[in-house]
Amino acid sequence: MSSVVLHPIGTIATPYKTAEEMPIQPGGAAETMGTVVVDEVYAEGLADLEGFSHIILIYQFHRSQGFDLIVKPFLDDHKRGLFSTRAPRRPNPIGLSVVQLVKREGNRIKVLGIDVLDGTPLIDIKPFVPAFDVPEVTAVGWLEGKEGLEKKIRSDDRFSNHH
Repeated sequence: MSSVVLHPIGTIATPYKTAEEMPIQPGGAAETMGTVVVDEVYAEGLADLEGFSHIILIYQFHRSQGFDLIVKPFLDDHKRGLFSTRAPRRPNPIGLSVVQLVKREGNRIKVLGIDVLDGTPLIDIKPFVPAFDVPEVTAVGWLEGKEGLEKKIRSDDRFSNHH
């Protein structure tokens, strides 16, 4: 298999300096403002983005180390297969968040609802389009009945392999 090489296109600035104070999903960070700073070389690619109310941020879990294929997710007491969770310790530590685009000024984007650590490397930005990104959901697996809990729970030491 060939290797995949990704290069950050910028960084995400947030008030969250440690995993323990960080929400586990954007729903728990509904009032949290952040700034996406795109490297100047990519700034031209931000043209027309401000026409969208929400954007998808794709980023690297830069403090994540190692992974386990069976994990105890934040919202459950049972161990689950890694790929049925959003646990940050993954073979490819990539995350995504849908955030509200508040304002763009040059290469800086103010966002609301950000749930990542300060200094998180940004890999890509995509516009959120409900017609493309919100299919009719018919099953949520083991998360059935846990809706809303993500707004109350904060992260913990799952970003390190010392847990």
